[in-house]
Order: sequence, then structure tokens, then C-alpha cells
Amino acid sequence: MLELLKVNNINSYYGNIYAAKDITFKVRQGEIITLIGANGAGKSTILKTISGLMHSKTGSISFLSQDISKHNPNQIVKMGLAHVPEGRRVFAAMSVAENLEMGSYTQPKKIMAQRLANVYEKFPRLKERQKQMAGTLSGGEQQMLAMGRAMMSNPTLLMLDEPSMGLAPLLVEQIFSIIKELNAAGVTILLVEQNAQMALAIADRGYVLETGKIIATGTGKELLENELVKKAYLGG
Repeated sequence: MLELLKVNNINSYYGNIYAAKDITFKVRQGEIITLIGANGAGKSTILKTISGLMHSKTGSISFLSQDISKHNPNQIVKMGLAHVPEGRRVFAAMSVAENLEMGSYTQPKKIMAQRLANVYEKFPRLKERQKQMAGTLSGGEQQMLAMGRAMMSNPTLLMLDEPSMGLAPLLVEQIFSIIKELNAAGVTILLVEQNAQMALAIADRGYVLETGKIIATGTGKELLENELVKKAYLGG
């Protein structure tokens, strides 16, 4: 199986705060990989470092066998790696359609209409709301928009940071169903999620983080049955 992403010994800081320590893992084509851990464990830092929003002091990050450690976010998106950040970060003063168009800026204009049709098929609510200002959408609709905007870049690997945060249980189930559909359609997923139960249930493999370090790894099933993980993250 093709190794899409390889993270090797990265160390990232916020100022003097050590946020990600000696992080090493890989993501193979077609997988759903999840990173779980408490708030402040370093999950979001790892995604930001992969997508070029932060840079590691050490090690390397390779995507499709190319070192992207020093690339800027624009270059990384063009290569096929998209990042849906925590908190959605939609352009509030722009319409739904305009937000989606912004997501396709790395793609040839001739395929934008097809990409837009694909997103509207996946997220019918966005088609209904295409002229509405993004800032007036509900939390669930904004999450769909953030995911749809990332899909406009035609990613090979999609990184999702806390997609279920703040959503009602029914919407959480819908978002996870969409994640599985995207994966089934050929998109590899790297998922950061506090809902460990649901994340591990759909994951091929997972990594458990604590204070910036990976402390456990295994298949989704193995981690669901791991006593440490049960006690710390699954309420068992």
C-alpha cells in the first residue's frame, strides 16, 4: 500500500511552549488514521505543522515521497493535501458559493464547475444555501462548508481537525457518515477528534497523544479495547 504521508521526529513549539515532541507516524493510501487525546495534547499542532502553518525544529515530513517540511501552505494544498481547521474558519462575510470557489484556487478553472457539482451532491444543504452569507449558517452547516471548501481542492489526503466539535449528536453522526463516504470514494483521511469512540470506530489505525507525545498506537479496534484508552477517553 502506497505511503502517502510520513512524519518523522517532528518537534514544534508555540514560542517557548513545547507542543509536539518527537512525533513519528505514517499514513498509507486509503486509510482513515485518527489522532486522539485530551485538549492540549498536541493534536492540532501536528496538523498545522504538516500543512505548513507551523514548522518543526527537527525531523522531516514527506508527502507523496517529497519533503514538504519547508513548503508553504499554498504549495502543500497544490500537491493534494487539504486541511480543515478546528473551528471551521469559514469566510463569514462571503457567500457559501464564494467560500467554495476560494477552495478551488489551486485547481484549473475548467474543472471548478464539476468540483462544485460534486460538493453540492455531497452536501445538498450547501446548494440550498449557496447565496447565503457563511457567517449566518448554523455550526453544522459551517462544518459542511469547511469540508466542502477543502474538497474543492481535489485532495488526495484530507486532514480534519475536530469536525464534530460543538455539534448536536444527530449532526455528529452525519459528519462521520460523510467522512466514511469520502474515504470510500478514494480520499485518505487524517482525523483529529475528541470523540474518541466514534473516531476509533471508523479508523484503520490510531495514535494516542498525551502532553505532546504519542503514548499508544494500534488499530481502531485494538485501541477501543485498550484499558488505558478506555479509562482516559472512553469513560470506561
